[in-house]
Amino acid sequence: MKIDLTDTTAGKVNKALVQGRRAIGTPAVGMVLTLVIVTDEENAYDALKAAGDASHEHPSRTLVVIKRVSRSPRDRTASRLDAEVRVGADAGSGETVILRLYGEVADHADSVVLPLLLPDAPVVVWWPVNAPLDPAKDPLGALAQRRVTDTYSSEQPVRELSARADAYTPGDTDLSWTRITPWRSMLAAALDQVVCEVKAVEVEGEEFNPSCELLAMWLADRLDVPVKRSLSAGPGLTAVRLDTSEGAIALDRADGSLATLSIDGQPDRAVALKRRETAELIAEELRRLDPDDTYASALRFGVERLNASAAPAPEPVPAAPVPAAATTDPSPKGEPVTRAAAASDAAAEAPATEAASQERAPLKKRAKAT
Repeated sequence: MKIDLTDTTAGKVNKALVQGRRAIGTPAVGMVLTLVIVTDEENAYDALKAAGDASHEHPSRTLVVIKRVSRSPRDRTASRLDAEVRVGADAGSGETVILRLYGEVADHADSVVLPLLLPDAPVVVWWPVNAPLDPAKDPLGALAQRRVTDTYSSEQPVRELSARADAYTPGDTDLSWTRITPWRSMLAAALDQVVCEVKAVEVEGEEFNPSCELLAMWLADRLDVPVKRSLSAGPGLTAVRLDTSEGAIALDRADGSLATLSIDGQPDRAVALKRRETAELIAEELRRLDPDDTYASALRFGVERLNASAAPAPEPVPAAPVPAAATTDPSPKGEPVTRAAAASDAAAEAPATEAASQERAPLKKRAKAT
């Protein structure tokens, strides 16, 4: 069931939700959280579809906030709120409200969202694109216990990781971190099978892929060993290789779906390690609403520190040889000339040099005075 509201208010939207639930015969509210999606028109459909699929596991009230760009100065001063209310089969296993904000009201989205939050229920805010640099200080982010961003959607993902580390607040998380959960689980299980000491690690994947950087930072942070970051054509993460005291351990995924786990002394094993859809990532993030300390520790390790730890040590520069007291230099005629003779020739030219230095002395004094 869909209810369209034009030039409306938050109070009218709440009344439409109650009317919609009564119309479909479910007046009770059985939702466990409020999911606020802040996006634009271009990405609203994909984000809403992912949230609807995730609602089958986590029934929630989904509020989609779309800030519309006004075309003229007059439209920018005129505030308007349009809403689309969906309940029943059109909203998955919860309720969906699409809010389109025009004019000055777009700068006060928190005042529109606040009356629509479920009482006594956690709030999660998700930015599929264009996330703020400090989500916790954003007006909408301040309402939430959990703030979900995606550095993969930014123009400079690796630089964005540094900004996320500087502004980290407990409750922040990143879908680029969620994407490597199966990799972290598989690598931890592989190390549990062998009693060994890890000496070095290599992480291979696409360039400018924040998931590769986060996995490398996690390994460097937890194992305290040098981690080399190498590039491949993808897709995404392609391989992780560990050099241990008992031999090599490798997790290789070339096609993006099936990986091969290799451990010295054991037969190779095929492992299902497919790239997951956004709905699965969001569903995983909604399972836990407490701060992720492991993510915080890996993020604060830093991309710059990761690259510095993997850089080879500089080679020592050999010391310059000390010249002998008297060596011979070839003369223009091919006759040997000692350095003592060259010193006597230089002494003969000394008066001219001293005269020139005396002529330049006033220039030096004037330069110091200016």
